[in-house]
Amino acid sequence: VDVRLKELIKETCDQLNVEIIEMEIMPDHVHLLMEVDPQLGVHKAVKQIKGYSSKVLRTEFPWLKSRLPSLWTNSYFVSTVGGAPLAVIKQYIENQKNV
Repeated sequence: VDVRLKELIKETCDQLNVEIIEMEIMPDHVHLLMEVDPQLGVHKAVKQIKGYSSKVLRTEFPWLKSRLPSLWTNSYFVSTVGGAPLAVIKQYIENQKNV
């Protein structure tokens, strides 16, 4: 499922012209460092990613429907990286798999 989720996120971001800088799929959440056009907005990008991936995954993996009443929660955490070097943020996200 995680491989397919990555594909779906990349597909959605390509359609929205959102650049994925780093991505890690965790057992119960996703770390996604991306560059979003301010005219699109982060909220719309996240909404599209969650909506499309949920629809496709629950169709392709029907057992998800019985195990999870909802694939995604309504909430998400967003933060700007400000002056932090992108390499540091990327390394943090990559290291989350090992925690």
